[in-house]
Amino acid sequence: MNDTMTTTPLPTQDSAPATANSLLAPSDTFVHRHIGPNEAEQMEMLRLLGYSSLEELIDATVPTAIRLKRELKLGPERGEHELLLELAGIAKKNKVLRSFIGQGYYGTITPPVIQRNILENPGWYTQYTPYQAEISQGRLEALLNFQTMVSDLTALPLANASLLDEATAAAEAMSMCRAIVLDRDEETRAVFFVADDCHPQTIAVCRTRAKSMGIELVVGKAEDSVTEVTKPRQGAKLVGVLLQYPTTDGRIVDYSDVIKGAHEAGALVVMAADILALTLIKPPGELGADIAVGSTQRFGVPMGFGGPHAAYMATKTEYARKMPGRIIGVSKDAAGHPALRLTLQTREQHIRREKATSNICTAQVLLAIMAGMYAVYHGPEGLRRIAQRVHYLTVILSIGLDRLGKTVSAYPFFDTVRVAVDATDSVHSAAAKAGMNLRRYEDNSIGVSLDESTTPADVMNILRAFNNGGAAPFSFDEISRTTIESVYEPPAGDRTSQYLTHPVFNTHHSETEMLRYIFKLQSRDLSLAHSMIPLGSCTMKLNATSEMLPVTWPEFGGLHPYAPADQTKGYQKLFKDLEKWLAEITGFAAISLQPNAGSQGEYAGLLAIRAFHHSRGEGDRSVCLIPTSAHGTNPASAIIAGLHTVAVACDDQGNIDVEDLKAKAKEHEAKLSCLMVTYPSTHGVFEASIKEICAIVHKHGGQVYMDGANLNAQVGLTRPGDIGADV
Repeated sequence: MNDTMTTTPLPTQDSAPATANSLLAPSDTFVHRHIGPNEAEQMEMLRLLGYSSLEELIDATVPTAIRLKRELKLGPERGEHELLLELAGIAKKNKVLRSFIGQGYYGTITPPVIQRNILENPGWYTQYTPYQAEISQGRLEALLNFQTMVSDLTALPLANASLLDEATAAAEAMSMCRAIVLDRDEETRAVFFVADDCHPQTIAVCRTRAKSMGIELVVGKAEDSVTEVTKPRQGAKLVGVLLQYPTTDGRIVDYSDVIKGAHEAGALVVMAADILALTLIKPPGELGADIAVGSTQRFGVPMGFGGPHAAYMATKTEYARKMPGRIIGVSKDAAGHPALRLTLQTREQHIRREKATSNICTAQVLLAIMAGMYAVYHGPEGLRRIAQRVHYLTVILSIGLDRLGKTVSAYPFFDTVRVAVDATDSVHSAAAKAGMNLRRYEDNSIGVSLDESTTPADVMNILRAFNNGGAAPFSFDEISRTTIESVYEPPAGDRTSQYLTHPVFNTHHSETEMLRYIFKLQSRDLSLAHSMIPLGSCTMKLNATSEMLPVTWPEFGGLHPYAPADQTKGYQKLFKDLEKWLAEITGFAAISLQPNAGSQGEYAGLLAIRAFHHSRGEGDRSVCLIPTSAHGTNPASAIIAGLHTVAVACDDQGNIDVEDLKAKAKEHEAKLSCLMVTYPSTHGVFEASIKEICAIVHKHGGQVYMDGANLNAQVGLTRPGDIGADV
């Protein structure tokens, strides 16, 4: 068939006649399936607004000066089925090997009852985050379970309803330590100590955050935390110490003396603790720690090449007002019945604007619910059994390595051993041939971390890799019998305190009971399965079913974030394609996919602007102009990026007061760093003066950061880069 062929149009209910091109176009287009209102409903809404077409509405809404004069170049139109087939081909480019890399990411088994009925269920994933407690009671109960789980396992009385990831949670804890210890004392420099055996990604994130916030970060041996920081630094105050528990190479260290020393120096102690290990080893609260952070990924959430996964934070009750994120509390409704509410939440900090200590908004709520439900399903005995099995397999592996003449890191450990070898590359090569990834250390030693999904066959395959690819001269059963009879002991500092004693963790252990509990909570929530969600929010852009399907494909979910690059070519193609498409949509030259939340995108964007000014020898530009109508995260992000905020007035309709902007830009010209502007505005308006606004900021040496919360309204109509935004 070619374009010159003619066909007889088939009968159609649409007003437009069918053509050869329209008949050959995909019938399952994303827009058709995804957008709820049909053509008749759209026309009814347009008539109510006084317009005859969408084009007329757009012409009246989007200023002509910023309209995109061409179609976006995003490739050919494809149907959902065709696109999923293409994505399946991309997924096959990923090689999913058994991962024993560890470093905060582990294999896990997602209970099917949770995968099917929460992760894949629009009754749970469409509303995503609870802003309105009144219509989110089921979701709030699930998050209260998460908080209770974290509080019990860390032995600290107060936990929040999740954070973004472990590294970000550690950085938030650092900021929290400064706020508590210095209590706004600007005369003293804050010093934060990070143990060098923390996960590398955690150290890196803390280093970046410390620099932007003016905190002096010191990395060193945990036992030197107090003496190394306090002796050589006059006028500096040690505000906190971060310890990894167990360490990144698997050691379980008794930090009692370190914690005592830090407290004597007036500092707080943060412990980044493995949540599964806490079922067996003494928890941070019992060791005297002030704050505990960590990841809940290994509680039933696939690795997914690094995320998203919900982090946790727990602390002492007296630090509640300094804690980032949100806290679910138990209250009573108007009739006196028990009801859940958002007792404390980040939006209270946003109201404080320039006094905010965190920019965290939503924080992987869906994944936190999965982790909490994992604990509900397994209960305290089930979690302990999983942890004991992981540790037992690691002990067997350690004994096997010792029999092969390998030097293994000192006991006690939980699930990770570090092995000194001569022929590092040959071990990794043998492991790869057997379908396994092991961790590489800079000193050429090798790390092996076991997890819930590890089998006895995996252990023997690992031993084979350390034995030049040959079978070990002993059987698994031989070591297992020896270990269980005479060698095996629980990890040092064995936990004796109880946890997860609440009935919810001791009731729903069969699939039937769990299924009923999940659906009972689902019935207490408002999701897209019930109606449109009445509250507009940047976090409530629905993911369509076709987008959710690949989430649980093993080619995407089973990859460790530090897997070798030649195993992640599918993900690399996705990243490159997405970067190209986003560059076309936004009009910018380059795209970063690193920020894992809108608030972190703000922070990263502001750091890019600061770096730009530094590169031009203008590092003293530190004033950020923010309209009074802006999202609350804007001033909070500016503060943690090390900027000083200045409010710009808005008129009665919420539009930026251009004259006030001119005055503020001129007043702060010498130190003007940027303007943060949401477009369309928080009020949903395409401000006609936006190009003038950008030009004013540029005239006075500043850059424009455009908040992308409402970017959906721009796509195909205008582009931030064309409007005049820089980031």
